[in-house]
Amino acid sequence: MLNIGPYSFHSRLMLGTGKYPDFDIQKQAVDVSETEILTFSVRRMNIFEPSQPNFLERIEVEKFKLLPNTAGASTAEEAVRIAKLAKASGLCDMIKVEVIGDPKTLLPDPVETLKATEELLAEGFIVLPYTSDDVLLAKRLQDLGVHAIMPGASPIGSGQGIINPLNLSFIIEQATVPVIVDAGIGTPSDAAIAMEMGADGVLLNTAVSGSKDPVKMAQAMKLGIEAGRLGFEAGRIPKKRYATASSPTEGLSTV
Repeated sequence: MLNIGPYSFHSRLMLGTGKYPDFDIQKQAVDVSETEILTFSVRRMNIFEPSQPNFLERIEVEKFKLLPNTAGASTAEEAVRIAKLAKASGLCDMIKVEVIGDPKTLLPDPVETLKATEELLAEGFIVLPYTSDDVLLAKRLQDLGVHAIMPGASPIGSGQGIINPLNLSFIIEQATVPVIVDAGIGTPSDAAIAMEMGADGVLLNTAVSGSKDPVKMAQAMKLGIEAGRLGFEAGRIPKKRYATASSPTEGLSTV
């Protein structure tokens, strides 16, 4: 089970809700993914404008835990304001803190992320901050009392996969809260590798919505995450410099 704050989930896949070709395909992708957590940008969802298209109206919202995010914020003040808007909508008390520090790379601003996280925790939110793969920053966020850490595998939407597995492994090793790999995943094998390393979950959007067949890719990501988790729990064999026979060599008959 994936436990975040007071909530428990069978699925370790979190799915974004942006950039799908249409709502029907998006709904099919969500269904086959078997995700239990949907994340969305508060600033893009029109949650306070009933006349505007809203994917949440096409699904049985009560089946999911919603994770609004503060995408579009470039300061802690903006992120906190967006989080409070989301909470006022009554959709959920969880928030993914996303404070972008550089418009070209879309990498998070560590200082503003820390500020926003500290304030939102004090306000009683269940906080999941999106961070870079900075090991010390992840520790600082954890020390503040976050409910999960969300390090990026690589820049948002880049599909480059895990570009710094060493740092990610350090973050996972020292974590006392769930580690959700967020951003940069491109393929099911990327997701599987993250899970094999010991991540507790993966958050995806573009890798599914931007694929040629989002429904098939959503299913493939689900299977990749499940396979990676099973592999982590089973434990891989140690790597060796030289070959080892796969069958016992004792008691062989003479030929």
